[in-house]
Order: sequence, then C-alpha cells, then structure tokens
Amino acid sequence: MSNRALLEVIALDAEDAIAAQAGGADRLELVTDMAADGLTPARETFAAIRAAVDIPLRVMLRKTDGFAAGDVSVLVRAARELRAEGAQEFVLGFLNPDGTPDLAAVEAVVAELDGCRWTFHRAIDRAADRDQLRKTLADLPGLDTYLTAGSAAGVEEGLPVLVAEAARRGEPGYGVRMLVGGGLTLSHLPVLRSAGIDAFHIGGAARPSGWGRPVSAEAVAAWRSALT
Repeated sequence: MSNRALLEVIALDAEDAIAAQAGGADRLELVTDMAADGLTPARETFAAIRAAVDIPLRVMLRKTDGFAAGDVSVLVRAARELRAEGAQEFVLGFLNPDGTPDLAAVEAVVAELDGCRWTFHRAIDRAADRDQLRKTLADLPGLDTYLTAGSAAGVEEGLPVLVAEAARRGEPGYGVRMLVGGGLTLSHLPVLRSAGIDAFHIGGAARPSGWGRPVSAEAVAAWRSALT
C-alpha cells in the first residue's frame, strides 16, 4: 500500500503551474498578490493555468489582505465567474474582529459553490478558539480540508497543536483533512508523518530564489521524493 502524501503547491501563473506539475505536485492553490498573502486570481489567469496542466486546482476566494470578508457580494461574484470558467475547487476563510468565524460570509460564499470542495485556509490559525471554529463549520457542504500551521507564527511553533489535532481525527469537527503549510520545512516532516498527517502545502519552499522567481520543478521534486 502506498504511503504517498498529498503535495499542494502555490501557483501564481501558468509557468508556476507547469513547473509544479513537472516536479510532482498533486494539486495547486491558485492565488495572486503574495504581498497580501494571496488573493483571488483573475478569471483569465485561472483559464490559462487550467489549459496548461491537468492536476486539480484550488482557487483562492479572498479580496483583501487579512481575514475579514469585506464585501461578500464581490466574493460571491468572483466565485460565480470562476465556476463559469470551470473552477471546481476553492479556498476561503473569514473571521470576525473577535476571532470567531464569520459564518454569514462563509455560508454566503459556500452557497454559491453549490457543493464544490473547498479548503478553510489559515484563518484557523488566527481564530480565538480553534476547536469551536471546527465545530461551527463542521456541517458546511464541501468543506474537506483545513490549511493550518497550528499557529499564526508558523509550523515550527504550531507542531504540538498539529500533532494534538491529528490525534483527534474522527471526533466532531475533526473529520476534515489537515493540510499543513506555513513555514513548513522538510525537517518538520518526520514528526508530522508520524502523527498520521498526509497532506502538505508549500509556497516559498517551491521557490528557492524567492517569490520574484517562478516555481522550481527541482524543489518540488525534492518534496515529492520526501513524501513518497
């Protein structure tokens, strides 16, 4: 039986996507503007990437830096346009100022997704109560992944939380797959894999020359080899 884990790579454009797929990525997260920590890409960018690769694509639905939803109608319209272009998987997550999940915004966007699979992103790492957030969102249609570092400070600080949450797999709110990312390094993998975590997300680690350069197929291949 294969011990292969899922590897998701951030792609900003078709060049990134082609390199990530060549290196062995299983899935891409599509964003723009990493200076704002990743916003919704243009519909045309999605179309170009979809034409360039044949692995699954998860598209960010986020219009402003931070974790407030902003104008929900803008997010809903973006989701509608991307679905019309063929997008089938998404990434989203919104918090209220007090750190509780903005359920009204999440539900409004998820309704537009109409059953599409989606990831609740690292807003969970800024939540006032991670456990309560998981239980609040547990029954939303299409939610199949949490992207988390276990801490707002990154995986190095969040390792104990990630291991503890992995041990709760199957409890209410903990049936959703954990996708670990946010300062993730190869040195973290032994502990995470031993905890049973089987999905990993990289951005900067796929770009040894920095965000100003495209994804390196060789860097992705090194991660793919470590996770196979």
